[in-house]
Amino acid sequence: MSWGTELWDQFDNLEKHTQWGIDILEKYIKFVKERTEIELSYAKQLRNLSKKYQPKKNSKEEEEYKYTACKAFLSTLNEMNDYAGQHEVISENMTSQITVDLMRYVQELKQERKSNFHDGRKAQQHIETCWKQLESSKRRFERDCKEADRAQQYFEKMDADINVTKADVEKARQQAQIRQQMAEDSKADYSLILQRFNQEQWEHYHTHIPNIFQKIQEMEERRIVRIAESMKTYAELDRQVIPIIGKCLDGIVKAAESIDQKNDSQLVVEAYKSGFEPPGDIEFEDYTQPMKRTVSDNSLSSSKEGKAELKFGGKSRGKLWPFIKKNKSPKQQKEPLSHRFNEFMTSKPKIHCFRSLKRGGVTPEDFSNFPPEQRRKKLQQKVDDLNKEIQKETDQRDAITKMKDVYLKNPQMGDPASLDHKLTEVTQNIEKLRLEAQKFEAWLAEVEGRLPARSEQARRQSGLYDGQTHQTAVTNCAQDRESPDGSYTEEQSQESEHKVLATDFDDEFDDEEPLPAIGTCKALYTFEGQNEGTISVVEGEMLSVIEEDKGDGWTRIRRNEDEEGYVPTSYVEVYLDKNAKGAKTYI
Repeated sequence: MSWGTELWDQFDNLEKHTQWGIDILEKYIKFVKERTEIELSYAKQLRNLSKKYQPKKNSKEEEEYKYTACKAFLSTLNEMNDYAGQHEVISENMTSQITVDLMRYVQELKQERKSNFHDGRKAQQHIETCWKQLESSKRRFERDCKEADRAQQYFEKMDADINVTKADVEKARQQAQIRQQMAEDSKADYSLILQRFNQEQWEHYHTHIPNIFQKIQEMEERRIVRIAESMKTYAELDRQVIPIIGKCLDGIVKAAESIDQKNDSQLVVEAYKSGFEPPGDIEFEDYTQPMKRTVSDNSLSSSKEGKAELKFGGKSRGKLWPFIKKNKSPKQQKEPLSHRFNEFMTSKPKIHCFRSLKRGGVTPEDFSNFPPEQRRKKLQQKVDDLNKEIQKETDQRDAITKMKDVYLKNPQMGDPASLDHKLTEVTQNIEKLRLEAQKFEAWLAEVEGRLPARSEQARRQSGLYDGQTHQTAVTNCAQDRESPDGSYTEEQSQESEHKVLATDFDDEFDDEEPLPAIGTCKALYTFEGQNEGTISVVEGEMLSVIEEDKGDGWTRIRRNEDEEGYVPTSYVEVYLDKNAKGAKTYI
């Protein structure tokens, strides 16, 4: 099957058909382009949705994400973010592998089609020119034949007329011969042009047009194959991201399966447990004996001497009644129990030791306005934060000390005296932080029962940092912690005094595990490590990096897994492995 032989006379229709094919291809390109825009828009909306429900930093929402259900929701948001990324990948791949490629191909196709049809029109014009020449030659031959025939008839008429002179007859005869010769010449010319036209026509319809139409057919078939390949690519690009999208969905399912309702319930207990014990039963008061009331040890009106004691922080102390209005005047006549019970049932609950917190007052430094369990958590968190600060300052002091040793050994690198002020400042900060940590350790020990009571040393340390405003807030809160009969449940004057043992923070860092290698380095210069903590290297030597430069100009390296130390960072060229455990950039 060939268009050149089957469609030799359908030049105009083929021209329309090929233009339609290009229009179809451009329509498909437009379709894919709009699909990529939809994918981008969908991905953007998914990312915005994920971002909208992400917990805000340093907010209450961030604290709520300790629960497994919230963690699973956060994992779902992260997976949806990755899910959106796959739709962006679809858009990018379709743009680069389909849209851009087909747009370039359309331009080439238009140029090829224009060239082929230009050749076809040129062949058509040539055969039409040949046809016009043939028609012109034919008309001339016809005209000459008619002229010769008339000249012959005129000669015969003149020859038959006796009145005509011989000269006129001869002239007519000569004219007839001339016309006859012109007719013969036109006949010969017409015959030659006809043969030439037939040859041109045969070549036109059997050679030129078939070749041109064959090129057009091949061009059209290539267009059809190209659009078929593009459709396959379209589907394949979607199929490529299905495994990753499946992993995202599997991650959501895994996050949902990780939800532990029992763990969440335990976290609620840890978050809101006060540490108080519920009040005991109220015993019957016999009003038939008005002069002598039988008062239960568990009664709401029990005296200071007869009240039950609550184990709190590992020691015995008075019961803390958070919902009962206190009676601050010990000499005032006690109200009947029924009145107090009435007031307890009708009045709004009031936690006196939370008064300063609820009214926006100053929170005591020892968190004494919190319930025991919550206070313990706050103190423990404070101690952990202080220990981190101490470690940070200690690392800085060690770095400055090493730098000073290097300056002493190599004065050309710097003045050792310039580091004294900074070293003193860091050392003072460490001492302050340690005193602060000891103070909070003492309060934590008091709450956990490690020590019987807050020691005098802790009070003295607290006095170094507590202002008058803070002392007033603590005093007010302490006054709120009274039992229903007006007596204090926590009397600082009656607490036993014990000295707080200082914590030796240096012991925590004596037994460190060997640090993993986070990269390699090449010694640019020879360095003689004669000071403690340094290591000697030779120019060109390759070593392992176990700790980056923290800003002090030193890098920690290791040789042969048994020898390690510090070298100046400017003496080595570091190649970090970003995937290694422990690789970290210090600013």
